[in-house]
Amino acid sequence: MIPLHTSMRGLRCFCVAAECLSFKETAKKLYLTPSAVSHQIKQLEEALNQQLFIRQTRSIALTEVGSRFYQAIEPVMQQLVNTVSEFNQSDRMLEISISMPEFFASELFMPKLIGWSSKYPNINLKLETIKSRTDTIKHTDVSIMLSGKQQTTNDIYDLFPITYIPACNPQLHSELASQGFNALTKVPLILHKARPYAWHQWAESVGLDGFQPKQIIQLDSMFSVARAAEQGLGVALIPLPISQAWFDNKTLIPLFRHPLFSHDRYYLVRHTNEQQGPEVQLLIDWILKSFHDESH
Repeated sequence: MIPLHTSMRGLRCFCVAAECLSFKETAKKLYLTPSAVSHQIKQLEEALNQQLFIRQTRSIALTEVGSRFYQAIEPVMQQLVNTVSEFNQSDRMLEISISMPEFFASELFMPKLIGWSSKYPNINLKLETIKSRTDTIKHTDVSIMLSGKQQTTNDIYDLFPITYIPACNPQLHSELASQGFNALTKVPLILHKARPYAWHQWAESVGLDGFQPKQIIQLDSMFSVARAAEQGLGVALIPLPISQAWFDNKTLIPLFRHPLFSHDRYYLVRHTNEQQGPEVQLLIDWILKSFHDESH
């Protein structure tokens, strides 16, 4: 039996030396001097009353006892390292990176994070926002994207579809509401440049023949579209349910109740990374549960 006072450093030195068969290389890996390594192993041999290495001029080799001792002690040492690492991580701050469209971040993601910090105080979130779907997505652990193509791989989760509704601010609504579809010829019509024909698609969906808008204004972000409508620039096609708060606050009011249904859907994507920890799945589960609870 090894005496209880046997140095853990000596055992560690022995395992590393048994792997690389060089006291000099062992010293480099453990940030010690070669003489310190030699001293630690000599103390271990004395404690065991066994010779573990055959020392030659330019090399070392395991004795038969040394080889058997290494095979017995190495798994125990590795388990010890894993156990210490596991407990050390319990207090270590973790980080998850996530990217998403900026409008999604401000309107939906931020409100749904309420409660995250108190439940997972040791997991930091690093958020990257994307202005348009054509922007390059930076490498992150997770991303939320808007796509018109159905996504079906295992690492992609369907969140919800998008519909668009014509809306304007309360003042403009009071001026236009009584004019029916004719109101769309009185003011500029606003949309996101990613869907340049959306107003014509909406007009076709409601059976509006001979649709000729006064002016169409294309903006490069959904936040700009909503803000332009809020400030009275015109009538905009506003996405739902992502913009529901604007309607709840009466900042925007639907001018017509006819929605434009689209193939656009938001998806949650997990990017495969061998170094990802279980904390990434915690965030994915949190997001999925948030949208699931909202839809029921």
